[in-house]
Amino acid sequence: MHPQPPTSSPATARRPRRAARALTTGTTALVLTTALAALAGCAPATEGHAAATRSGHASAGASKPRATTTDRPQASPAPRKTPSTRSSGGTTSTAGSAGTAVTVLATLPVKGRAPMTGYERDQFGPAWADVDHNGCDTRNDILARDLTHVTTKAGTHGCTVLTGTLADPYSGRAIAFQRGATTSTAVQIDHVVALADAWQTGAQKLSADQREAYANDPYVLLAADGPLNGQKGAGDAATWLPPNKAFRCQYVARQIGIKHKYHLWVTAAEHDAMEYVLATCPTQPVPTGGGAVVKPTGAASASTPHATATSTPAAKAATGGTAGKHPSVAQPVSHWDCPSWAPIKGNASSHIYHVPGGAYYDRTAPEVCFASASAAVADGYRASKR
Repeated sequence: MHPQPPTSSPATARRPRRAARALTTGTTALVLTTALAALAGCAPATEGHAAATRSGHASAGASKPRATTTDRPQASPAPRKTPSTRSSGGTTSTAGSAGTAVTVLATLPVKGRAPMTGYERDQFGPAWADVDHNGCDTRNDILARDLTHVTTKAGTHGCTVLTGTLADPYSGRAIAFQRGATTSTAVQIDHVVALADAWQTGAQKLSADQREAYANDPYVLLAADGPLNGQKGAGDAATWLPPNKAFRCQYVARQIGIKHKYHLWVTAAEHDAMEYVLATCPTQPVPTGGGAVVKPTGAASASTPHATATSTPAAKAATGGTAGKHPSVAQPVSHWDCPSWAPIKGNASSHIYHVPGGAYYDRTAPEVCFASASAAVADGYRASKR
């Protein structure tokens, strides 16, 4: 006799069917809610599904913490770039302000030194050529520009400097110059960025004419203490700086200006040395003009025997000159022209003036204009020999 299976009561039999119907009803409501939310555009489908789930389980969710956006995986933010004053391959930094040496330094590429292979002094043309065609070689041009109380040799059209006084920027002291076999070396003409340094930082790529122009560019050259110039050699800012600390900002700013002008680069050590110096003078401008050293305002005249700016015709012109009359000195009216009442063209880089009808007058771009030859002479200029 086989045992009979237990008979379920009607109530027990109805419970599974009720649960199934409830499940079906809940699922249908969930699908409809999700679809309506998606069609209405009120929220993404995933958010609609979450809302429906929460509404379908209100009693259970009352004690469950509500999910927040922090429960979702978050993308890691990109690291913030730190501004740098160093540039590589021409990448420019935002450090510094316009016109400062710090700004220009940031534009210079940072690279390693090229080899010295092929370097000879002759790669920069003959020493002290007359590239500005004023009848004087470059060495004498710079001596005449940077020395005061200058005397010249008779019969040389005022070119050959015999004596003078240098307010040496490298040492900060006054040096008496006297031409002679054993005395001339007391004052030497320094390439502020040495030729060998320039060769190793891009000058190899310049043409022969460009290198000759570099070697004779007044912007690149300074009259300086001979022994200190020998001590510097081909050193850059990382290996040599002027003992006169008051001049270091100007010195480094000039090196930066030279490298920018001739598209040369700096080494990492050189860049860092320049940056270190400029940290003490962040507003130091890159020098402009013809390369003469800018004397600090109010500097004592005992160590710098140059005439003060207020005594020159140029300074008087800046204040408007004599009332009712034209001043002795004026600014050019265009790149090639001076005003009709001040027709004499002056080049600040060489301190040469050109009179109308002169051999180089028409091809001269004036940096200053004079009303008369005597005004030019009074301002330290000398006549062109051609």
